[in-house]
Amino acid sequence: MNDKINTTRTLLIVEDDPGLQSQLKWSFDDYDVQIAGTREEAIAALRRYMPPVITLDLGLPPDQANVSEGFATLEEVCKLSPRTKIVVVTGNDDHENAIKAIDKGAYDFYQKPIDPDVLKIIVNRAFHVHQLEEENRSLSLKQARSPLDGVIANSQEMLKICRLIEKVAPTDAATLLLGESGTGKEILAHALHEMSPRKDERFVAINCAAIPETLLESELFGYEKGAFTGAAKRTLGKLEVANNGTLFLDEIGDLPMSLQAKMLRFLQEKVIERVGGRNEIQLDVRVICATHRNVKEMIEEKSFREDLFYRISEITIDIPPLRERVGDAVLLAKVFLDRNIEKNKSKPRKFAHEALVAIEKYTWPGNVRELENKVKRAFIMAESLLITAEDLQLDVGNNDRTSLNLKNIREQAEAQAVSRAMEYTDGNLSRAAELLGVSRPTIYDLINKYDLK
Repeated sequence: MNDKINTTRTLLIVEDDPGLQSQLKWSFDDYDVQIAGTREEAIAALRRYMPPVITLDLGLPPDQANVSEGFATLEEVCKLSPRTKIVVVTGNDDHENAIKAIDKGAYDFYQKPIDPDVLKIIVNRAFHVHQLEEENRSLSLKQARSPLDGVIANSQEMLKICRLIEKVAPTDAATLLLGESGTGKEILAHALHEMSPRKDERFVAINCAAIPETLLESELFGYEKGAFTGAAKRTLGKLEVANNGTLFLDEIGDLPMSLQAKMLRFLQEKVIERVGGRNEIQLDVRVICATHRNVKEMIEEKSFREDLFYRISEITIDIPPLRERVGDAVLLAKVFLDRNIEKNKSKPRKFAHEALVAIEKYTWPGNVRELENKVKRAFIMAESLLITAEDLQLDVGNNDRTSLNLKNIREQAEAQAVSRAMEYTDGNLSRAAELLGVSRPTIYDLINKYDLK
């Protein structure tokens, strides 16, 4: 017998009566049934199995006669796993608590005495709805990504950059990408190439900081046979390899002064000479540069040529750090987690509510690269299917990101609250409106106001 748990068919039954436990387990033999008799056992099973559907008896110990423990369990499950469908089982004629349970986030209710066939219809429907919502969420995630290949963003800051990339990509304008390490400069460079008329030609990348100065010239411009000791044959440089395509010069701020003049000549005249060669070679290459350094300060310090700066920065794009992209950290974390699940063919996993809050509050000094690494580590090390802030090893501390302009503070807080609610509910407008304490028409107005579509 295969004892592997199929989490997509896992049904958690929260019931303290041993007789009903056995009856329900027998009735749902076509599901992977897990049993919990107390709130603590229910939460432990939730964290371990992440069941799509739960049946919850409100009369749990130590308060079987009332419903306080059942409602506490309901609220905790909704907080930890808002997409789980909860079917609340209430006492006969207990219509008031049934309605209250729906108001607190339950999917449906069923009143005792239990008819297994009727309850099974409700549970089957809950599984079906959960599956449809997960498929819709997956599709929405793909569609919510930027039209730029590989760029995942939902913040106003990054969406503005995406629109700028769309405008610049079809041109041959020399583009300079500025931003901290890990903000995704190479991904945006790829996007510029993929959305350009050169997309069917080569995209060639070279990191100016990673190659010793003595080798960088031959890497860029190539060399002739016999140009130096060890030059046994003619070798093309990155510029020639990228002919008719795109060359991405990462960390252009680390380009040695001795090569800056040669690069400037190429950008002006579109010709190169290989090391050890005398023939001019005409090339058609679009050059995209990037750096995390302050180039204007380097110009003042005479460590970067001003004329080269103006040649490489016909269009300058400042990429904000992740800490300034409202809502993007949560979106990226979910995408990275889904990628790890798919790559490793793992059971479905989710972030706990406190993990999402920690992801949002953390300042991410290493930006997107740090986020991706932390999610990957948490995916590997987490002991349950619910990833916590502790699994992510986040030290949030006290972060004060506010400005002193009250109008800006209000608008930023409002936009951020709407974005957070949408992320936490995976785009479910009704649940997002509930979290915010507003009506559906109001949340539509807010989405339009802050262009959060």
